[in-house]
Order: sequence, then C-alpha cells, then structure tokens
Amino acid sequence: MKYRNLIIAGIVLACIAFIGYYFYDYYKIPDSPEGNYVTDIVYPDVNGNPLPLSSLKGNIVLIDFWAGWCGPCRYLSPQLVTLYKEYHQSKFKTAKGFEIYSVSLDVNRDYWLHAIEQDGLIWKSHVSDLRGWSSDAAERFGIRSIPASILVDENGKIIGKNLTPAEIEDKLKARLSQ
Repeated sequence: MKYRNLIIAGIVLACIAFIGYYFYDYYKIPDSPEGNYVTDIVYPDVNGNPLPLSSLKGNIVLIDFWAGWCGPCRYLSPQLVTLYKEYHQSKFKTAKGFEIYSVSLDVNRDYWLHAIEQDGLIWKSHVSDLRGWSSDAAERFGIRSIPASILVDENGKIIGKNLTPAEIEDKLKARLSQ
C-alpha cells in the first residue's frame, strides 16, 4: 500500500505523455518529410480555372494552407505579403523567383474572396475546391490544423514545413545569388 500513490502517479503521467504525443503527432504534417518531392495538385483559382502547382515550377514556392475564417492564418497574412513583395522578383542561385500557392480550406466562396481582398494577398495563385477539411490536398498532405505550410524548391523538393515567416526568410536569403 505504501507504493499505491506512486503507482497511480506513474499511470497518470504515462497517460498524459501518451495524450501529449498523440496530439503532437496528429497536428504535424506527417506525409511530407523534407527531401521528398511534392506531387502536383490542381485546384480551381478564384475564377474557377484549374491552376496546377506545377505551373510555378522553377520558383521557390510556399504552399500555404489557410482559410478566411482562421484567425491565426489572417494574422500571418501581412507577414506573407511582406515576404512576397521582398522576394517575388529576387535573383536566386537556381530559382526564377518566389511564389505563394495559397490553398484555402474555406467552404464559402464569397468569404474566401473577401479574405483575399481584405488581407491584400497580392499573389495570383489562390486556389480552393471549397470542400474545407475534406479538400484532397489537405488529406494528401495530412493537414489537420491551419495555418500550415510547405516550402519547396524550384524542382518541387520539400525544403521546409510549418516554418515561421522569419524561418522562410532565412531559407530564401540562403538561396539568393550573391
């Protein structure tokens, strides 16, 4: 009986550790390890025309998963706009430039388009199938929380995921031609 409290505490700690690891594992992007290549995705743009990710090949591309209803996503918008303005036409060692391919997990077209306009998201590659969390891209990349992002090089090779804007900028600076 003198070890009863110790045993109970051990069981409780083991349960907490298991639950913590489960949520850590659940909310990361499991299906896109760095060094792998991203397969092409094609989604309708704001005009309903198909826009393949592969159309941006040759550029460093940030695949940005977001939604107009997502507060943290909207909070990051000004920082992404700043990165885009600063690096879009930069001279990179092997890439043509920097692009953002925004994949919206919205289900309401008007709300999605309003968020793009309101946040001043000036890049042209905004896509959505308006299926929210049931989006094929979200399922393919294991997106379970947003904002989420995958940074790929000019050949489609994953060079980072879920990076902060400062980390994205560091990766871009490292690839600038001198």
